[in-house]
Amino acid sequence: MSKKIYEPVIGLEVHIHLKTKTKAFCGCSTEFGGEPNTQVCPVCLGLPGSLPVLNRVALDYAIKVGLALNCTIQEYTKFDRKHYYYPDLPKNYQISQYDLPLSKDGFLDIYVEDKTKRIRIKRVHLEEDAGKLIHQDDISLVDFNRTGIPLLEIVSEPDINSPIEAYEYLTALKSIVEYLGVSDCDMEKGSLRCDANVSVREKGVKELGTKAELKNMNSFKAVRDALAYEIERQIELLDNDEAVIQETRLWDARELKTFSMRTKEEAKDYRYFPEPDLPPFIISKEKIEQIQRSIPELPKEKMLRFIREYGLSEYDAKVICSSRGYAEITEERIKEFPDSDKKPMVNWSIGPILEAAGNFNCRPEELKIPGGNQELIKLIQYQQEGKISNLVAKSVFNESIASGIPPSRIIEDKNLFQISQGSILQAQVEEAIKENPKSVQAYKSGKENAIMFLVGQVMKKTSGRANPKVVQEILKRRLS
Repeated sequence: MSKKIYEPVIGLEVHIHLKTKTKAFCGCSTEFGGEPNTQVCPVCLGLPGSLPVLNRVALDYAIKVGLALNCTIQEYTKFDRKHYYYPDLPKNYQISQYDLPLSKDGFLDIYVEDKTKRIRIKRVHLEEDAGKLIHQDDISLVDFNRTGIPLLEIVSEPDINSPIEAYEYLTALKSIVEYLGVSDCDMEKGSLRCDANVSVREKGVKELGTKAELKNMNSFKAVRDALAYEIERQIELLDNDEAVIQETRLWDARELKTFSMRTKEEAKDYRYFPEPDLPPFIISKEKIEQIQRSIPELPKEKMLRFIREYGLSEYDAKVICSSRGYAEITEERIKEFPDSDKKPMVNWSIGPILEAAGNFNCRPEELKIPGGNQELIKLIQYQQEGKISNLVAKSVFNESIASGIPPSRIIEDKNLFQISQGSILQAQVEEAIKENPKSVQAYKSGKENAIMFLVGQVMKKTSGRANPKVVQEILKRRLS
């Protein structure tokens, strides 16, 4: 255990592919999955005599993200050359932005442990992506298809103080970008990548500690786990009077630890200078206002409106509004649900529907419910009215999605309506009592929970059709 109390200090650099049809400075396709090195040209390969031309859609998307993150859009901005030598960078420099980024000084509010925390955004700038290295046994291959894809870098201030705060920040940021429709944020395709700068310092000390940059994290969970490990590693070094080295470290998901990759570069190592083949850009106030008007209702505003208009809890609204597509289809269902109390539809939206989407490996808004919203409403009403059990409702829902048959037809064809008549259930209750004398004795000796085991046995005997409340009442009368 540490001898001192330490505070982690974390800053995140998030890179997001912008969803444009062509690359940042040329007309090559950005479509994912093409044959290696088939989506390239002299411009993105940096061949002599080629000249870059800025993709205006990429610029508009970048401005839109900056505005959504409460940044100041700079009316005067330029591109720079960032020099480094790596096999996946054909020009040996990257067109990026250094001292005059597109936007700066923004913020993003996150919710952690029922409290709001503001994370400052240092800058949002536009650049081009590098290629992709493919390692095979004793050789490495390079695919330049990704080279030149417009990339947005979002840099936070070191305001994050725990792995869970980092996780919530990334979740909130991804949600905003998806709402804007400027990126699919698919980490598996490399559309969203995150590097983390992390250091620790004694509680109460203002000076920052020596930082390590973490790379190779391919999920938000991996970011959280890598930060947790690295924080403990640095604390252990300091407790043993050893120095933390400023370096870049890679996360090993199998070993669940970080390891050293190289010493960390400083800005001077990149030898930035203005990109001579691109002029500075003047972004007019009219342009900024035009893009501002195109920004849709964002997650935070939608969440607050759902709480206000539909009486949702903060937790329920946050879950539903994390995805724009799911929030929109859920709002349709809530409006169509005929009861004044919308809670049953909300419960299904944050429970069985999300669970089914996970089972069928799709986004919740992509889940095809045979018969549409009206069939879903009918299923929920059957459950609410006690015509079918909760267990049967969930089972039918999953079967309906898998088979393409509307839920109501499955219920009718298989006669899954709940049995509530005591006269019909009496025989199964007697069997359960006879077969489980220990549970009967436990209940009679004062262990009231033992009756639930007996209820479960009756449910099994009726294939989940018995009304559990009725069964429990019959058992209590019988055993008293």
